[in-house]
Amino acid sequence: MARFECQGLDNLVDQMRRMGQDSGPVAVEMVEAVSEMIRDEWRESATAHGHVDTGAMVESVGYGVPVNAGNLIYNDIYPQGTDGKGVRNATKAFVLHYGKHNMPGSYWVDEAETHAGPRALSICQAIWDSFLASRG
Repeated sequence: MARFECQGLDNLVDQMRRMGQDSGPVAVEMVEAVSEMIRDEWRESATAHGHVDTGAMVESVGYGVPVNAGNLIYNDIYPQGTDGKGVRNATKAFVLHYGKHNMPGSYWVDEAETHAGPRALSICQAIWDSFLASRG
């Protein structure tokens, strides 16, 4: 659905590359910490935009274990499962975000991601600084 991008991470990523293999566990810690915060931003944005009928879609926003795909560690954050009627929560979120022919989209996910960006960078920087401090 939406792709989270945050400007300002370039320097942090370059530092991590220079540290090599030691930075892998720290990257996983960063992804876990940021995933929780972004999930909360999605839930807050959906609620602020009034996308709460039964609350099933909002409450279903979640994430799993960080995926390590080569040099990339990431986590998918999206509404999971189905509601009581069997409608996929991700489908409802997509329609509410982008709209349809008779309903404009609210772009609530983009809003959540934009709002989360600076906090994500701050969280990652704090974790990285702690890692560097522990190395002496």
